[in-house]
Parts: sequence; structure tokens; C-alpha cells
Amino acid sequence: MTSPQPPITFDPRPLTEPVDAVAVRAFTAELRARQTTTTSASTIIGIVAAGLAGVVVLPIIVTVIVSLAAATGSPVGAAIPLVLIGLVIVGVIIMILVGVRGAQATRYRLSRFAQANGMTYEPKVTDPPLPGMIFSLGRSRQSTDLIRGTRPRFVEFGNYQYTVQSGKNSTTYRWGYVAVKLDVPLPNIVLDAQGNNGFGSNLPASFQKEQRLSLEGDFDRYFTLYCPEGYERDALYLFTPDIMARFIDNAAQLDVEIVDDWLFLYTQRKVSTLDPATWAWLFGAVGALLTKFDQWARWRDERLLIESPDAAATASALVPPAGAQLPFAPPVGLLTPPPGVAPQGRRLKRGGAWLPIVVMICFVVFWVFSRLN
Repeated sequence: MTSPQPPITFDPRPLTEPVDAVAVRAFTAELRARQTTTTSASTIIGIVAAGLAGVVVLPIIVTVIVSLAAATGSPVGAAIPLVLIGLVIVGVIIMILVGVRGAQATRYRLSRFAQANGMTYEPKVTDPPLPGMIFSLGRSRQSTDLIRGTRPRFVEFGNYQYTVQSGKNSTTYRWGYVAVKLDVPLPNIVLDAQGNNGFGSNLPASFQKEQRLSLEGDFDRYFTLYCPEGYERDALYLFTPDIMARFIDNAAQLDVEIVDDWLFLYTQRKVSTLDPATWAWLFGAVGALLTKFDQWARWRDERLLIESPDAAATASALVPPAGAQLPFAPPVGLLTPPPGVAPQGRRLKRGGAWLPIVVMICFVVFWVFSRLN
């Protein structure tokens, strides 16, 4: 009998409680000492702004003062623009400092929130080694503000971004994700949530329609399920009615991917945030799903036994003919495939990106029509 899993604790108070400025500075110094953070974006902006002020702004100010003094003959009249420009520069510097301190306070709050809930905090991981579909795209890949827990199983909450270059232009895509470690590798299965789609799927990958599987009940109203061809029965084994109900009730606004021995929940909003309502929603969703993952640990891919000649021969030799009496019981483990997934089930087959093609066709048709008229 499986022992009950301990409940996931949830204490949101550190997210909103007042913080001590001295403690925030000490925490920031500790992070720097651990060398886990690089120069933040706000710090880079400050350095760039200071450089621009010294290289560009100051010569402009001097030129304006000289011109006004020559035109008006009054040093006082020339000093008025100088004062205004100085006030603007001071305002920009204050905004930069406020942004830097706000980012430091956010990291401190998230760290205290992690500690209060038996988890750990990591400010940044460059190019995270995760197998999900979003983690191999573009460049400048990084996860930030990671909250990790290990009980009852490993769970990671994080914000993620990557940049895609298209000619001279580049676009940065941002996601929030939850990564849950599973007990065994499973077939690559994707649940495309209908509730967060606009004109087509919001996922960064498309899949061949032959891999789409319709499940019973009203599950298709909430998710489009993709599984590798030939793994339909396995998907039905994994997504029993009770598990489907858990996904509908708790994760209907999240895209889901099962790949290798990981389960990912994706959203195009921040996951690691100071909003207690977001954390309550995510903790509730993960907690509801964790109680059902134990039955997934019993899944085995029979293709591994069939496709291995040695294993198949061993299994055949251990199966007695009808009515035969054996002096020993054959070892059951040799008749059970090992944990793993056959090659054809490890990754879904990708489809073409039809939306950009449709947009391009519409643009060409509109251009030709406008030219003809």
C-alpha cells in the first residue's frame, strides 16, 4: 500500500510582508559572494545611462548654454535650461535606483517565501538543461527566480525567456513554467490547453494531426491531446478519467508536456511572482496532480521487450507450454520491460508552421488585389 504523500505547505506571507532594507542589502551581497548572479538588466541600464550622460548629454548641455548665452547675453537665462536638464537627469537616476532596489527586494521576498515553504531559491540559471519544447529554442536562454522543492518529489517553478533572431530583428519570448520530476520515462505527450489559445495554438511547436487523440467525456473541450502514433492505448492508460478530471479542474489554463521523465506546465505569464493568488493557484494545481503520479510509475513500454531479440528470446523460453509443470517459478522481472520508452515514442513528430504561411498568403493576395485595382 502506498504511503500518503505529505501535503504541500503554502505560506504566502513573505511575498507581501514589509522587508528590512538592511536585510535586503545583506542578501544581495550574499548572492554576489556566491557568484550565482550576473550583472542585472537594471544595473546595465544604469551604466549605459551614466555613459550616455558623460559622452553625449554633457557636450549637448555645454553647447546649449554657450548658444543661449550668446543669443540672450544673459548667463541667468542660459542657466534655466541647464537646471531643467539636470532635473531630468536626476529623475532618471532615481528611477534606475528604485528599479534596482525593487529587483533586489523581489529576490529577497522570493527567497524568504521559498524558505517558509520548505523550498530553495535560485536567482538565475543560464541555458537550463530541461527537455521541454521551450528550452531548446532561440538563443540567450535563461531561467530566473527559480523556486525548487524536493518533497514529495522534485518540483521547479521558474520564469523563462529566449530570443529568436529573424534577419535584423529579434524577438524575446517569455514563459512561466512548472517542472515536475516523474518516476519513470513516459511517451512524449502534449496537452494543448484550449483556454489560452487565440487564433490557433499558443505553443511554440506544432504537431502532425495524425498524432491527435480524442479522449472520452468533455476532455476535448479543454485540451487537445497529442501522443506518438501507436501509443494511443498507453495514453489512455495514463489519462484515466480521474486524472483527466484533475487536469480539467486544476490546470485547464496551462499547457502540459510529458517528455522523458518530466512533466511541464507552461503559461505565457510569470510563474515566480510576488502575487499570492498565482502561487495559491499553482500550488493547488501541482498538489492535485502529485497524488495521481504514483500510478504512472507502473507504466512500462512493452515495445522495449518485443524489440529486444535477447529479451524476447528469454521471455519465450520462460513461458511454459500448456499444461507443463515447472519445478520453479520463472522470475517475473524478466517478463517485464525495463523503465524507458522505445525510440518511436520518445518525441512527437513536428508539423509545419501553417500560421505564418497563411499570413503570408493573405498578404500576397491583398497586395496583388490592390495592384490590380
